[in-house]
Amino acid sequence: MAEIQKSWRDGALRLSTLPLLLLMGLFFVIPLIMTALLSFQGTQYYRLVWTWDLKVWTDVFSQVHYWTIMWRTLMMALVCTVLCTILAIPIAYGMLHRLSRWSDHITLLMVFAFLTDAVLKTFGWVLFLDRSGVLNGTLEAIGFPPAVVNVLFTPNATMIGMVYNLLPYTIFTIALSMARIDGDLVLAARDAGASRLRAFIEVTLPLAKPGIWAGAVLVFVLSLGVFLEPKVMGGGTSPLAAELIRQSFETRVNWPLGAALTLVLIVIGAAALTVAGAVALWQARRVAND
Repeated sequence: MAEIQKSWRDGALRLSTLPLLLLMGLFFVIPLIMTALLSFQGTQYYRLVWTWDLKVWTDVFSQVHYWTIMWRTLMMALVCTVLCTILAIPIAYGMLHRLSRWSDHITLLMVFAFLTDAVLKTFGWVLFLDRSGVLNGTLEAIGFPPAVVNVLFTPNATMIGMVYNLLPYTIFTIALSMARIDGDLVLAARDAGASRLRAFIEVTLPLAKPGIWAGAVLVFVLSLGVFLEPKVMGGGTSPLAAELIRQSFETRVNWPLGAALTLVLIVIGAAALTVAGAVALWQARRVAND
């Protein structure tokens, strides 16, 4: 009887995962296979030609321009991830402890800002950072030289937009992780003589590590695919991989090239996530052994 019940539960579990598997196959696996097949085709007179050759991949691996953009995309994503994590940790901690009375209100305001259209927020930063915009106008009014801040249409402006748009992901994940920490552990560290800073570093941060890792991975993956910030705030002077892929599909009407670059970006992201997962697993095993 117990074996029948166990078999029934296993069958019900497999059946419950069927819709998820169908969705994954329909919206991820099949498009990925189609993209891979498309990368082996060619174009002629702005039309797709089914040639089945390696010309596109030869161009991708032989032209330094593509790999320069891929490397720049990877570095920008890493810097954005580090900045978002560094900024999110004190913000999340402050929301839960120092500003706990207004935590719900702050979260609500962040959600409203997060749900605001990204195009509007990005162009808002353009108006703010422009040479004749709000920031320079305010600085000039208090005595600084005209247009003292000239960051717009540079990689720094792109980074500002990326951090601003992706920061809520790390704040929410880290805040959720910190909220699950038993407060008695921190109090025990304080009773043992640890200062607030030492208790935060040696108790809160290690216990919040899952949320920190999750937020960092999420921001990194999303950073690889940004295209609005480099185009609008960066002025297109230092394009990233997503903008190159968009141009390949839309402007140059070279779908095989866009498909190949998409696969390269996916592989880079998957490799980075694999390394991050391996590091996290190694740390977890080291802690378990200790």
